[in-house]
Amino acid sequence: MAGKKIGALIGGSGLIGGTIVNYYKTRHPDTVDIRAPSSKKLSIREEEDIRLYLNEIRPDFVINAAMASLGSDCHLSYQVNYLGAINLARAANSLGIPYIHISSAATLPAGLDLGEEETLPLSAQLSNYAKSKLMAEITLRQMAATEGLDYSCIRLGIVYGAHDHKIQGFHRLFFSIAAESMPVLFTKKNTLHSYSNARKLPHCIHHMLCHRQEFRGQTYHFVDRNPVDLATLILTIKSYLNLSQPKEIYVPFWLANYGRKFLQVMVRLCRRIGLKAALPPELMFLDSFYKPQTLSPRRLLQSSFVDPMPEETIFSQLPELVAYYLSRWNHHNLIDTFRDSLQVEPTLEEAFRQNPQALIDRVHAAGIGPYPGTTGEARPEPRH
Repeated sequence: MAGKKIGALIGGSGLIGGTIVNYYKTRHPDTVDIRAPSSKKLSIREEEDIRLYLNEIRPDFVINAAMASLGSDCHLSYQVNYLGAINLARAANSLGIPYIHISSAATLPAGLDLGEEETLPLSAQLSNYAKSKLMAEITLRQMAATEGLDYSCIRLGIVYGAHDHKIQGFHRLFFSIAAESMPVLFTKKNTLHSYSNARKLPHCIHHMLCHRQEFRGQTYHFVDRNPVDLATLILTIKSYLNLSQPKEIYVPFWLANYGRKFLQVMVRLCRRIGLKAALPPELMFLDSFYKPQTLSPRRLLQSSFVDPMPEETIFSQLPELVAYYLSRWNHHNLIDTFRDSLQVEPTLEEAFRQNPQALIDRVHAAGIGPYPGTTGEARPEPRH
């Protein structure tokens, strides 16, 4: 179609990337052709791959949602999270097109109502993930100031959403509760964090791409307006799953940290005798379970972007998330704690009250076309 734009999205296999691809394919199929090459076709670690691919398709914009896994070593974190992100930006700048970069709250310190400028100082002590993400943000700002890069950086909090094939972040927490591997609460009361709705993000990206003058060269926090207390969220998930644990017992940080160090020693011993063992990479964020971190959404709220689903929160989405992930994990034999009486489908009343869009989507998926065998022909006149 003449005038149809082409978008290149890197990292399409993840929750964020997959949600963006689905958004463009379902909502803007006639105006945007979104391309999400696999790592076999385009390796973000290879500069030549990036240059050849973007020169071939000549996109109108680039979105970078790629990231190395949380537990990646220095080499992979540097190549994917930093060097790959910068090479993409350089290619986009060469083509004179906008570049949307997805970053993380890992670049921010602990604290409440943090603004976009309140980043951590770059230091050797940062985790590989946080360090590489922060390095990318620093260089992108420099490229915008000195090279004229047209970019927008979007920082996410704790991301939630369906259709994530990896068990990490919020979904690791959810999985731990569902598998009954969390006997008590590894946090303290009133520990607030910001959460990001994956389903809303593509709407924001599309708006930013359509209004480049306003959003060019800026960093934005894309998080739900109200932060969430971690203990409240854990206990709410527990109630949805009809489980008896975790108990409402708060483990102090010193004890949780001692347990982490003990597990690290055990993993090293297992490796020495030839056993494959690893700790969940989320344990690197154990400190954040006990320290609040909330991102201010003020800058985005004051922009021209309007939240398309302001009523959606992590709590309103829990019925849908519970139904999706329990079914998926059961299908893959990842958990065996189901009970015959466990109700994973939200009731009609609950869905209508909390998530009417889900009911609309369900009806649309079932079909809203004319009934087969029914026509608009006039009915015969009745005989008298």
